[in-house]
Parts: sequence; structure tokens; C-alpha cells
Amino acid sequence: MHPKPVAFVVTCEHGGNAIPRHYRRLFHGQARLLSTHRAFDIGALDLARSLARLLCAPLFYSTTSRLVIDLNRSLHHRRVFSEFTRSLPPHDREHLMSHYYRPYRARIEEHIAQKIASGARVIHVSAHSFTRVLNGRTRTTDIGLLYDPSRSFETRVCCAWQERLTTTAPELRVRRNYPYRGTADGFTSYLRTRFPNKRYAGIELEVSQGLPLASVREWRACRALLAHSLAAAA
Repeated sequence: MHPKPVAFVVTCEHGGNAIPRHYRRLFHGQARLLSTHRAFDIGALDLARSLARLLCAPLFYSTTSRLVIDLNRSLHHRRVFSEFTRSLPPHDREHLMSHYYRPYRARIEEHIAQKIASGARVIHVSAHSFTRVLNGRTRTTDIGLLYDPSRSFETRVCCAWQERLTTTAPELRVRRNYPYRGTADGFTSYLRTRFPNKRYAGIELEVSQGLPLASVREWRACRALLAHSLAAAA
């Protein structure tokens, strides 16, 4: 029996720091904050674009700052709205959910459902980046592969992906479920409740911001390595 074909899907929930015009008053004087990781994942959209191009995959992304509404959080999560937006009147928060949050997530969920219905196994890569130091603690990795260890498809892909990365580029420190747990609240965690283990693998790819802030050539090579090693591991 031949295995079902693999379809890649690439997303980037924190691709930019744009503030919708109607809400810019809330961020007056916050230009410095909006240039930091608190507002968006530095380098993540470049990464997502390269993955989508090299894997011949559709790309879904948002450039609205997560300080407006965090597309990677569940609506019940305490940080889905930031300190700038959580005190907005209910109709404004509903506007953010109906114009930014729900349409983005619904498009991706619908696309994945269509691919699975057509007979494919879907590998969904959600591209993110992380700061080298957080709350005084240094993160000891370059690349993190976040997944749910109880799901065999995700586990197989991430173990094989890690092996290929460390074999090809032993100078890179690659860890699984670090610097965050793959089962923590997030878009992939939600999608796991919608699609079966054998047909959907939701992987959050976390890269240290030291990688996109390196030389242009090194960062380009790293993005290509991530794409080619995933294709070989799938």
C-alpha cells in the first residue's frame, strides 16, 4: 500500500508589526517597542517565504502586530490581547476578532481540510523566531522543533528533521520542544483537535533571532537548509 502524498502548508502568525489605522492612537509613543520581538517575530516572515518557495507550498501570513491581537493564541488565552488592547470596549475587541483573527485562522483550517479530503497528509510548518535571552536566561539552541510527542506523525517528522539538520550542519544546535513546549497553547495545538494524527502534523519552527541577524548569505543558506532537510525528512 503506497503512503498518501504529503502536502506542505507554511504559515507565519507574527510576520510584522503593523498597527491598523483605527488603533494607532493606542500605540502613540511606542515606536521603539514596535521594533522589538514583543511586537513581531524578527526574521520569521523571511523564513516562511523561503520555506513556501522551496517546498512549493502555499503561504499564509499576517503582518498585523501581535500587540494588537495574537493570532497564535486561543481566544480564551490571557495574552490574545495585549496590555494595549485588552481594555478596549467589547465591540472593538469583537472587531479585531472578526476582521483579523477569525478570517486568518479559518482560511488556513479550510485549506488543510481540503488537502486532507483530497487524500494528502499535511505537514503544517508555523514559522517563528525567539530572542536569545529572555528574563535574564540564555536560550541554548539555534533551532527548535515544537510538536506533540503523543502524535506519531509529528514525532516521526521532527526526529527525522532534527537528524538531517544535525548531520548536514553539526554547528547548529537543534532541539525538540525547546525553547517552548509543542503542546502549549497555539494555532497548531488547536488544529490538532480538528484533524487526525495520521493526516495532520502541526510543527512550530522556532529559530533564534541570531540567525536572521547574521549575514545575508548565512541567513539565506540557513533558510534553504531548513527547507531541504524538511523535504528529505517528510
